[in-house]
Amino acid sequence: MSSTVQESVAPNPGDELRPFFVKTNPAGAEDVAPGIKRQILGYGDTIMGVRVWFSKGAVGETHAHLHAQMAYVESGQFRVTVGDREMVLSAGDSFYAPPNTMHGAVCLEDGVLIDVFSPARQDFLEPQDATSSYGK
Repeated sequence: MSSTVQESVAPNPGDELRPFFVKTNPAGAEDVAPGIKRQILGYGDTIMGVRVWFSKGAVGETHAHLHAQMAYVESGQFRVTVGDREMVLSAGDSFYAPPNTMHGAVCLEDGVLIDVFSPARQDFLEPQDATSSYGK
């Protein structure tokens, strides 16, 4: 289980597995690919928020999954591909990838994405192989 869940404060007994209040802590973020760290912000059965730190040059490999995904560029600059379209996005921009749509990103300058998935990414709650590609 990710360190984020262990550091979270749940409001009710029995809710320990679901983060409700999460303090940003890059040091406690999980390495998911070279130059990419992830922290789960909160989740329920139908939604999950994730903060992802990218180093310049890091690649979120092109992939697809059954989850709808919206991403907000908190900082930095990314070349994002969704389907057959590509665009450079900067702080304040966002993109949407429908379920089962190929998408990926290349970090052009150090940055942070805030990802929202529906339904929640149960696979993100499992221990990750640090050599795996982000987002698969």
